Amino acid sequence: MLTQLGEVKHVAAGTGRTYWGPGDQLRFLLTGADTNGTLFVSEAIVPPGGGPPPHIHQREDESFYVIEGTLTIQIGERIVQGSAGDLVFLPRGIAHSFKNTGRGKAKLLVTVTPAGLENYFAAVFDPAADDSDTPPPMTPQFLERALAEAPKYGLILLPPA
Repeated sequence: MLTQLGEVKHVAAGTGRTYWGPGDQLRFLLTGADTNGTLFVSEAIVPPGGGPPPHIHQREDESFYVIEGTLTIQIGERIVQGSAGDLVFLPRGIAHSFKNTGRGKAKLLVTVTPAGLENYFAAVFDPAADDSDTPPPMTPQFLERALAEAPKYGLILLPPA
């Protein structure tokens, strides 16, 4: 069956390419290749204390739907507490970050429009062997890779708050 975006795709639970960044694990559910560039959808698992440093997307809007856990989300000067069932939409051009401030893992559904940012994650993040892995530490090599790739994807990495 075909749709306007291309072929229908079913992603079974626990499948999809998985990557570890220094603060979270991303499982690719839909990429630009699947959606004709329309969107990128991933499942993020964020361990306690984890989350990305502040950054700005110049090309994409991003939304987080919190499936489980608790997040503190910094959006510019504003702080939002997100918990299961909450949705936060972040238009492009706004500095933001989030941190798992709960005691257990947080799970999010992350939607990015348009697609393309998944290529940054695939270039910079480390493939995850399995779900029992823990995030790799922030290393000078990871930071160098992240800084080198960021401009190609309209991503501005900011110093931690």
